[in-house]
Amino acid sequence: MNQNMKQLRYILIMGVMVCALSMQGGIAQAQQVASPAGQNPVTAIDIALEPDASMIQHAEAVNSRLLKVFPKGFALDASHHPHITMLQRYVRTADLDKVYAAVGKVLGKKKVASWKLTASKYYYIPDKNIGLAGIVVKPTDDLLKLQQKLIDAVAPFTAKVGTAAAFVTTPETPDINQPTIDYIAKFVPNATGKHFNPHVTVGIATQEYLNKMLAEPFEAFTFSPAGASVYQLGNYGTARKQLKAFELKP
Repeated sequence: MNQNMKQLRYILIMGVMVCALSMQGGIAQAQQVASPAGQNPVTAIDIALEPDASMIQHAEAVNSRLLKVFPKGFALDASHHPHITMLQRYVRTADLDKVYAAVGKVLGKKKVASWKLTASKYYYIPDKNIGLAGIVVKPTDDLLKLQQKLIDAVAPFTAKVGTAAAFVTTPETPDINQPTIDYIAKFVPNATGKHFNPHVTVGIATQEYLNKMLAEPFEAFTFSPAGASVYQLGNYGTARKQLKAFELKP
């Protein structure tokens, strides 16, 4: 092997070593800033109010009903929390602690637990031949003002877009559908302000069945928020993983 070839080989070997060391350093840095939400740089979150026992009982009853006619749906359980979404956003994973602090500061200035909210009807979001059903909560000035405060507080930490990797998935539910991914990206402004539709998601069924359910008389009831949380979202906008819990002022 002549001298030129030896030099070229040395340069190539050193280049590979430098790349490997750089990759290791990058991985180590990513591990240091990664949050419990996972390694993905973007996390899909839901800032939510936790309803009291009255709403939870109603939501679980409807969920049980829907599962009987559509077993492929999901049960409201420890990994599918009944909740009232105030804001859904993609945020930078490394900034999650800052998000929690910002949300806590907003909630600390409101006596949310004293609010009386009214559940008024059923509704659903269509997706091909099925629908994601929920119990609609009448919007109030307090809810709208709280939502805007949360939007402003979280704005510095948001990401414009996210992928399925930003969500919670499991071997049993490995996929995130495109409507869910798109919905989070467009939540502001499409589902805020005058477009805000506060609700508690209760399950999935065929649109044919849901249309019949919506035609039934609905007996309105009142309830109050019992807590608040930041969740990492799963498919269909479900609150799959609680990242931070907050106490509410009475």
